[in-house]
Amino acid sequence: MTQDAPDPSGSAPEPPAPVSATGGSGVSRRGLFGIAIGAGAAAVAVGAGAGATAGVATGRGRERDAAASAHDFFGAHQAGITTPVQEHLHFASFDMMARTDRDDLVSLLQDWSYAASRITKGLDVSATGAVGGSPEAPPDDTGEAQGLAASSLTITIGFGPTLFETADGVDRYGLAARRPAALQKLPPFLGDDLDPDYNGGDLCIQACADDPQVAVHAIRNLSRIAFGRARLRWSQLGFGRTSRTTTDQSTPRNLFGFKDGTANILSDDQEALDDHVWVSASDGPSWLAGGSYLVARKIAMLIETWDRVRLSEQDGIIGREKGSGAPLSGGTEFTEPDFEATDAAGSPLIPEKSHVRLAHPGFNDGTRILRRGYNYVDGNNDLGRLDAGLFFLSFQRDPEHFVRLQRALSTDTMNEYIRHVGSGIWAVPPGAVPGSYVGAGLFA
Repeated sequence: MTQDAPDPSGSAPEPPAPVSATGGSGVSRRGLFGIAIGAGAAAVAVGAGAGATAGVATGRGRERDAAASAHDFFGAHQAGITTPVQEHLHFASFDMMARTDRDDLVSLLQDWSYAASRITKGLDVSATGAVGGSPEAPPDDTGEAQGLAASSLTITIGFGPTLFETADGVDRYGLAARRPAALQKLPPFLGDDLDPDYNGGDLCIQACADDPQVAVHAIRNLSRIAFGRARLRWSQLGFGRTSRTTTDQSTPRNLFGFKDGTANILSDDQEALDDHVWVSASDGPSWLAGGSYLVARKIAMLIETWDRVRLSEQDGIIGREKGSGAPLSGGTEFTEPDFEATDAAGSPLIPEKSHVRLAHPGFNDGTRILRRGYNYVDGNNDLGRLDAGLFFLSFQRDPEHFVRLQRALSTDTMNEYIRHVGSGIWAVPPGAVPGSYVGAGLFA
């Protein structure tokens, strides 16, 4: 990323700056103050939260073709939902700080939107960037993405239940009356083993890119901009997408070695998106129309235990062949599973408690969700085993859709090999228009 590099998409390099809560444009005075004194906090932004540092070095020094794809931050929907799934993720959850007010929240969203509109085009977070400011002050941009292209970076911002009302019922920002009825803390599920360090948050940012350093740069700098208004609660790095959102993407594999996301909702299926992903005007509230709900689940995989399971049993647990991804009822990867098919002894070819069967829309009132998950490896635990798994991300029109599917999976035989250790839910507003900011409708 450069200070004044040409936009790969051909548009002007300087996006319109939103009006800040202080009456100026671009990053607000308080935001600039945070950038100027937040160099120490920048290290926290990269390192805070268990697992935040794993895998960063893999992107260092890697320059991409200047013509690499760039996604516009502005649009009817936020990027990072139906956008072709990138290879790397840095997800971050934030809490607003004590003694902040409504103006602080608005200015933060304006500053984030302005910076995001630049870095998604391969630019620094501000016009002065990493090297254009005073040599006697910390630079606006941390600079580790200089020379790197946009790498398909997308920034997606969400609002958690506690932004509207705290757990003890405090309406800090006068937003309780505008809280979506569907935006509630997820209920407990059978088998949950949730770590309080990986739960919830007032705000979230999902940064996805094809270069891990670009994704980390985004979260690092947005964290610096938040200084004095919001603090990082937890974060997670992910690699190796575990879903596809376009027909030209191949189906990837998760850390169990199976193809994942074969039946995912795709970006060109407008009917499915309208039915299952986008909040409609009739769903309410009006400020969320065109947005969605994001659920994040950190799912630890018991890798060493799984690796000792014979192949035929692995296939039966999933309900698909490990090699081809085809359902056990026959065909190819994209053949519709036949749950009535049986073997010579009359037993179902696809076991009744297999993952594929229990998650299938045919057994869940047609429920579907759009998945954007990633693998993660956070080193090893104190037993010398891999601390690894799936960072599950899904977008749905109604959080109840996720709840229904998760409850349906309570008897899934795969539960013997996984543990849900982190959880969160956020309302994702529609996209912003140039000159405005994400979530502006909430404050109208």
